[in-house]
Amino acid sequence: MSYKTQGTCSTCIDVEVENGIVKDVRYTGGCNGNLKGISALVKGMPVDEVVRRLDGIRCGNKETSCPDQLCKALRQCALDEGR
Repeated sequence: MSYKTQGTCSTCIDVEVENGIVKDVRYTGGCNGNLKGISALVKGMPVDEVVRRLDGIRCGNKETSCPDQLCKALRQCALDEGR
């Protein structure tokens, strides 16, 4: 699924989840090296664990961050799978 981010330098997150496990994450825009690192770290992790670790992280004075937006994308994936 593609998730349009809000309030971050990245503009979109492409997320692939299978059976509750993060298979792939690709960001568009943002801090390239940091986001590649986050993507590599969460690959293979259960969605619930990613959300537990990254939910609510802020970037500077912003109310959100790229990791926080990933949590929102993963929640949306879960909702879409439940349909």
